[in-house]
Amino acid sequence: MTSPRPHGTSGATSADVAPLPENASTGQLIGQLTEQISRLVRDEARLAQAEVTQKAKKLGVGAGLFGGAGLVAFFGVAALITAAILALALVLPAWLAALIVGVVLLAVAGVLALMGKKDVQQGSPPVPTEAIAGVKTDIATVKESAQR
Repeated sequence: MTSPRPHGTSGATSADVAPLPENASTGQLIGQLTEQISRLVRDEARLAQAEVTQKAKKLGVGAGLFGGAGLVAFFGVAALITAAILALALVLPAWLAALIVGVVLLAVAGVLALMGKKDVQQGSPPVPTEAIAGVKTDIATVKESAQR
């Protein structure tokens, strides 16, 4: 069991406080370097995970829009078929209405397909390009500092 600390003390020991780089020993500097590299790798991994998650969401939205475009196109074809049947069965203005509805539905499908295509292109490939660039920059900085 440890003894309680008196009020007013922070609990930090001389081992807890990192010395200034110009006053640190080689062992302390290597220890700090190891800790900083570990923290850097963890941070870059978190960044890569967030980037992949964001791109996967874009791919999901794009795929959903493509699905919606397919469904609307199906209804457009159904309306066009209905228009053709009505035009052949009865020579009435009802077929014209069905034809207009079919064309409008197909136009909506086209817009949804273009939007889906744009989202899929923005989300692919699902590679964390920003995180990779950050890691390359970090490696170059460490190599440059090590050469001094």
